[in-house]
Amino acid sequence: MSKVKSIKDIPLQEYLMPGHAACAGCAMALAVRHVLKILGRNTTVTVPACCLSVIQGIFPKTAVDVPLKNTAFASAAAMASGIKAGYRVQGKNVNVIAIAGDGGTYDIGIQALSGAVERNEDIIYLVYDNQAYMNTGIQRSGATPYGAWTTTTPKGKTEKRKDLGFIMIANGARYVATVTPSYLMDFYSKFQKAKERKGSRVVIDLSPCPPGWRYDPGFTIEIGKLAVQTGAWILWEFEDGVFQFTGFSKMIAEGKAKKKPVESYLKLQGRFKEIIKSKEKIEYYQELINENWEKYLKIAEIYKKK
Repeated sequence: MSKVKSIKDIPLQEYLMPGHAACAGCAMALAVRHVLKILGRNTTVTVPACCLSVIQGIFPKTAVDVPLKNTAFASAAAMASGIKAGYRVQGKNVNVIAIAGDGGTYDIGIQALSGAVERNEDIIYLVYDNQAYMNTGIQRSGATPYGAWTTTTPKGKTEKRKDLGFIMIANGARYVATVTPSYLMDFYSKFQKAKERKGSRVVIDLSPCPPGWRYDPGFTIEIGKLAVQTGAWILWEFEDGVFQFTGFSKMIAEGKAKKKPVESYLKLQGRFKEIIKSKEKIEYYQELINENWEKYLKIAEIYKKK
């Protein structure tokens, strides 16, 4: 596939076919669709228990037009590592990608992912981060942000979310990046880079979920953009020891753009209903965003290009 530099360059070939069972407005389906366009036919996917394992279709039919192996909740990275080793023994160079939700990554699957990254397994790992266990009833996960409603945090989560990206850097990943389909060219740029590299590559995708986040499905792209524009989701990449902000987040970091008030992001989502009731809680949420930004500005300074 030639480099995608604009919307008109996106390949027409589809590998996530019509008939999948994703909810209307599902950002995960958008991410999977475009990832497979980038990786192409020479790709094998492994998927643990998650939304994707359901929407792909019921045996013997599937909507995914490349080889795909379902695996246990905890073992997506281990399965991908084994598949890649099998291809290597056969002398085949195949793109192997694990695609998992945040429950199967931040929590249940983090041991297998940590091990694969530490061994520098030659795989891509995509976590579509919809910030809760959506497939099993919208329970809170390690990725659920502070204040968010879930069925197990009815008054809002009281803990902060895990920082998976920095965990992966600390574990030794050669390439780590954050993306969202709302900024599609940034998405393509990072996955094209991930495709060309060798070794462990982890991409964390913000994946808005209409039923779990409690918003109208028509707002999926807008909510993804607002997450970045308010600083609630930071676009960055870490490559061979160098950290850099990308896209709109780079403009914020360089002082060329200001973060929008986080209230504009929160008020579109019913999961933050307890936050938006209180001016004090909104201000505290804004403080959390600003503190996280300060942390990443320091990270960028530590891991800057020499």
